[in-house]
Amino acid sequence: MSQVMEPGSKAPEFRLPNANPNSGSESMSLAEAMGENGLIVAFTCNHCPYVVGSEPRIEAIAEKARSNGIGFVGINSNDPVMYESDSWDNMVKRASRGMTYPYLHDSTQEAATSYGAERTPEFYLIGTDTNVVYRGRLDDSPRDPSHAKTSELSDAIDDHISGAKVRIPRTDSIGCSVKWKA
Repeated sequence: MSQVMEPGSKAPEFRLPNANPNSGSESMSLAEAMGENGLIVAFTCNHCPYVVGSEPRIEAIAEKARSNGIGFVGINSNDPVMYESDSWDNMVKRASRGMTYPYLHDSTQEAATSYGAERTPEFYLIGTDTNVVYRGRLDDSPRDPSHAKTSELSDAIDDHISGAKVRIPRTDSIGCSVKWKA
C-alpha cells in the first residue's frame, strides 16, 4: 500500500542497485546519495514521453542541484516485465548515453510505494534532516520546454538553498503513471 509522502514527511530510506556505472556506487542508499544540502529523488523511467521530453531539463536540474551541494538520483520503479523498455539492460543503455546522475532500479517497487510516487517524472527535494521540502513537477510543460511557464523545482531549490521556506512545496506531477506490477 502506498504511503502519503508529502512536504514535512520524513523521506523513507532505500538501498537500490545503480544502472549508471559512471555516477555513484553499485548500489546506493538515501544517506549515500545525500549531498551536503540535501537530495533530489526523481522517479523516472525510459519510455514515458514526458520523461523523454524533459531529459535535457532533468540533466540541467541535476547539475543545478549538484552545484548547490544537493545530491540527485533517478529511480525507475516501472514493471520491467510489462514494460521491457524499463528493464535493467535498457536502464544501463539509457545511462550510457550521457546521464550524469545515479540511475537506481526499484525492482520490488518498494521505494515507489514508500514515497507514494504516482508519476514519471516526479521529484522529491529532501532537506539534510531527511524531511521532504518539495514534492511535484519540474515545471508545467514536461513534454515541450518551449511551453513552460513555471519552474517549480528550480524555485524550490533556490528557496531551500537560501534558507527560506519553500514557497510552493507541493505541485501535481505531470507525466505517465508509475507502471505497477500486476
